[in-house]
Amino acid sequence: MAASMGPDSPVQAGLELLELSVAQQFEIERFNRAIEATADADALRHLAKQLLQAWHTQQAATNWMIQQQTSPGASA
Repeated sequence: MAASMGPDSPVQAGLELLELSVAQQFEIERFNRAIEATADADALRHLAKQLLQAWHTQQAATNWMIQQQTSPGASA
């Protein structure tokens, strides 16, 4: 299992480091506390599925934005 990153830890993306905003750090902490407070396996499964969907949706949006910026004829 990967080591846990603290709220002040930068996220490595390729060769760049991305800093999380304070709002993002608070959101991470909110989810961490919700996970820690949940003993119900079904609720944890549901939360994991929601997070997985959000993660992949964000990846798709990021990939689309990169493609739009790097495509010939993309407006500046």
